Amino acid sequence: MPLRFFLFLVSAYAIALLLDLYGYQVVRAAVRGLSPEAQRWAKYIFWAFPGFVGIALAYFLYVGPQSAPTALKAWATGLYFSHFVFALFLALFATADDVRRLLFALFKFIGVRADIEPLAALSLSRSAFLSRAALAIAAVPAVGMLYGVAKGGHRYQVRKQRVFLPNLPAAFEGFKIVQLSDIHAGSFFSRTGVQRGIDLVNAQRADLVVFTGDLVNNVATEIEPWLDRFKEIKSPNGVYSILGNHDYGDYVSWQTPEAKVANLRRLKDNHARLGWTLMLDEHTYLEKDGARIALIGIQNWGQRAGFPKYGNLAKAAAGADAPVKILLSHDPSHWHAQVQPDFGDIDLTLSGHTHGMQFGIDTKVLKWSPVQYVYPQWAGIYQQGSQQLYVNRGFGFIGYPGRFGIWPEITVLELTGRG
Repeated sequence: MPLRFFLFLVSAYAIALLLDLYGYQVVRAAVRGLSPEAQRWAKYIFWAFPGFVGIALAYFLYVGPQSAPTALKAWATGLYFSHFVFALFLALFATADDVRRLLFALFKFIGVRADIEPLAALSLSRSAFLSRAALAIAAVPAVGMLYGVAKGGHRYQVRKQRVFLPNLPAAFEGFKIVQLSDIHAGSFFSRTGVQRGIDLVNAQRADLVVFTGDLVNNVATEIEPWLDRFKEIKSPNGVYSILGNHDYGDYVSWQTPEAKVANLRRLKDNHARLGWTLMLDEHTYLEKDGARIALIGIQNWGQRAGFPKYGNLAKAAAGADAPVKILLSHDPSHWHAQVQPDFGDIDLTLSGHTHGMQFGIDTKVLKWSPVQYVYPQWAGIYQQGSQQLYVNRGFGFIGYPGRFGIWPEITVLELTGRG
């Protein structure tokens, strides 16, 4: 196991324990006045979660993360995230209450007694009522995180988007493209859940299916237990795919450079085994009734530091001659950084990558996720001038083994030339 990854796991757990120790004050205040037996059970329940995570962490460090059962890793990670959020909320409440008490003590020390007596009467001490309210508030996101592991990771949403392309040939009116992105097969632990998503893809009866990168988390073998499932995805015009930043094996410490090259070769072979046409800086044409549109696919190209710029759009688009051009590019930052300024004839770009951070609020009234502070284009349709970008929220998950609020997406894009 790489030393950096070992230190990350241990440090993350240590931080969570510190939050637990501080936030536990709120639990003690909340159960004050209850029977001794109830107080004991509250203590056991509170510490059971970090205890389980600690046991799981020790097991992972002993056998190696890659050797541990995927389902066990998923639930241990989910419990860690859930309890971390719970302890963080309690720690924030405890901090706010400590600040109030400190101010009360300071004012009292300097003699400002009359003005602060009403404040003291309200809640300067950790009353059982306020502490129980804090527990209830902290439990909401914590339970939500567990729901995200149990159900949210496979709560597939079909999102339909009509895309107006003024130069679209009449033969392609109503042409239906289903977009998938960010499968991350190495994170899956429910064959039933994944199959439900695949069945939903085929139920859309697409004219074309495209996949915009990140088939795996790190290594080519992660998709192999799922090949029989994903090869079920079909369309009359085939399935076209590209590579994402996770597909190159850049986040793994390989014993030799040759091993990394072999892994990428195996991943490309797996695309072929799925029956998918992997596009590596190239273009092709979709033809219908004598008309055609161009489909361009490039390797990963990310603007932000740490994300590779393997893609060569000039090479991929060279010679592409069609009234409409559709680009498959994994990272949406590519659209603003290069597609818009240098390739104004690309009508529609399809991306993924952000996952919507797998957490947030995504409704007709409010759309928010922490990822929007990193990626201005992070989910859904965007337009500037005559060019459009669609960012798929992702089919799978990574890191946090689930989703809450930002559900996995199957995109249905219906092309139209009628404004």
